[in-house]
Amino acid sequence: MALNLEDKKSIVAEVSTIAASAHSAVAAEYRGLTVDEMTELRAKARNEGVYLRVVKNSLVKRAVDGTEFECMQDSLVGPLIMAFSQEDPGAAARLVKDFSKEHDKLIAKIIAIGGEVLPAEQIDRLAKLPNREQALSLLMAVMKAPIEKFVRTMNEPHAKLVRTVAAVRDQKQASA
Repeated sequence: MALNLEDKKSIVAEVSTIAASAHSAVAAEYRGLTVDEMTELRAKARNEGVYLRVVKNSLVKRAVDGTEFECMQDSLVGPLIMAFSQEDPGAAARLVKDFSKEHDKLIAKIIAIGGEVLPAEQIDRLAKLPNREQALSLLMAVMKAPIEKFVRTMNEPHAKLVRTVAAVRDQKQASA
C-alpha cells in the first residue's frame, strides 16, 4: 500500500516524537519472520515499554534528524524494524536479544545510545543495563553500605567484650 504525503508526514512526526524521548534504539532485520511471530514481538514490546515500528528507511532518516539517533542515518539499509526504549535504556536491546534466541530470523543490525552507534555485537552489553528498579536498588545498596559498616564498627567493642566474658565463663566452668 502506497503512502500519500500526509501519511508520510504523520509517520515521520510520530517516530520523531518517540525518538526525541527515547533512551536507546535498536534497528533489526526482520526478513523471514511470519505474521504470527511479528505479532508476538509487538506484544512483548508493548509489555516491556518498547516502541516498535516497521518504517521505510527514508522516513526514519527524516524522523531521527535532530535527535540523538541521528548517528544511525548512514547505517539504515534493508528491511528494518525500529525499536525505541521508552522506559529504560536496555529494554529494546533485551527485547531483540531475547526474541532472536527463539527466532533466528530477527537480527540486530544497528544499536544507538547517547548519540553513539554501537556495533550489533554489543547488544549484550546494552541488554545487561539495569532497569529503573534495579538501578535504584544498586544505588541504595551503595548508599547504605558505609552506614552499615559504621554501625558494625561502633558495635564491635561491646560485642568483643561480651565474647571475652563468655569465653572466661566457659573456661571457668570447664575447669571446675
